[in-house]
Amino acid sequence: MKHSRRYNTMDGNRDRNTRYSVADAVKIVKENATAKFDETVEVAANLGVDPRHADQQVRGTVVLPHGTGRTVRVLVIAQGDQQKEAEEAGADHVGSDDMIQKIEGGWTDVDVIITTPDMMGKVGKLGRVLGPRGLMPNPKAGTVTRDVAKAVQEVKAGKIEYRVDKTGQVHVPVGKASFDGDKLTENIQTLIAELQRVKPAAAKGTYFKNLTVASTMGAGVRLDVQSEILSRV
Repeated sequence: MKHSRRYNTMDGNRDRNTRYSVADAVKIVKENATAKFDETVEVAANLGVDPRHADQQVRGTVVLPHGTGRTVRVLVIAQGDQQKEAEEAGADHVGSDDMIQKIEGGWTDVDVIITTPDMMGKVGKLGRVLGPRGLMPNPKAGTVTRDVAKAVQEVKAGKIEYRVDKTGQVHVPVGKASFDGDKLTENIQTLIAELQRVKPAAAKGTYFKNLTVASTMGAGVRLDVQSEILSRV
């Protein structure tokens, strides 16, 4: 495959066969992030699990200590006092039946939807609209809860959801290229520790088959995951 001159220049900053420490990988990624916009830095983990089996699912949430650098638009669907709590916590949109009708009409201009258990009967009917966009509230992700204020605050502070896809891959944004290197490093280390924590008991063989970090326009840099895990034990 023929790559651009810019890609080849970036490729020269790393050794494809080397697995780098998180700190060294972050340094390379930041050096390679030369686009005219603030590139998102993302971790891609290829896990040794078979997502076809329920006991090998990898899904959950993690709060990155330094957030993602992204402004997250939050909608809360609730009733009564919980609407006021959501507004005071910083929700961008708050409502109940009115918001459900708006979504039924095709509106999905938000990043996260939080709702209360008593509203899930109605929200659940929006599956055709919200499901394909990854917006359906889920108890495991903390987006179906009675404590809507806490949920809003956590999402705004950098709480993100991760989920293994059908190929065993997990893709998670961990910040922006403009972040201080130490902050990006800590965010990535937090994610690795979380993925290790939720390793399914049924997973056999090598769990972290490959793990890379890259910016939006940059080449992937491989991480030395095992050394990272051992250093935190």
